[in-house]
Amino acid sequence: MSTVSTRPPEGRYGRSSDARADRTLKVVGGVLGVLLLALVGYFGYHYVGQNKISAEVIEFDAVEDAVHVHLEVRKDAGATGYCTVRSQSESGAEVGRADFRFDGDETRIDKVVTLRTTARGTTAELLGCHAD
Repeated sequence: MSTVSTRPPEGRYGRSSDARADRTLKVVGGVLGVLLLALVGYFGYHYVGQNKISAEVIEFDAVEDAVHVHLEVRKDAGATGYCTVRSQSESGAEVGRADFRFDGDETRIDKVVTLRTTARGTTAELLGCHAD
């Protein structure tokens, strides 16, 4: 009995996979992966690490022409900035928006601010905080 070869005849079906080309593709893919990871890390650091002021809405109380918003602000000592708060009516229309400044050396500030509205507001939403 003769043994059957599992390889195709030479030159019949084109070139076989080139090991050097495979290695080059792996290196290029690795380099691109590392660059992508570095880019994501860079933007993440600047988004989270460089944000010197942040806040959250603890509670709010809506009255006829205003919304009293209890904000808890965290910031770096000596940093100054402002937070933007808005209120919407029951229909979803914006009825009030204002910026509230936070200065001083405190790193944590609990403050109740009053957002004046054009109609009765049903929400108090923190849109964001920005350092000067």
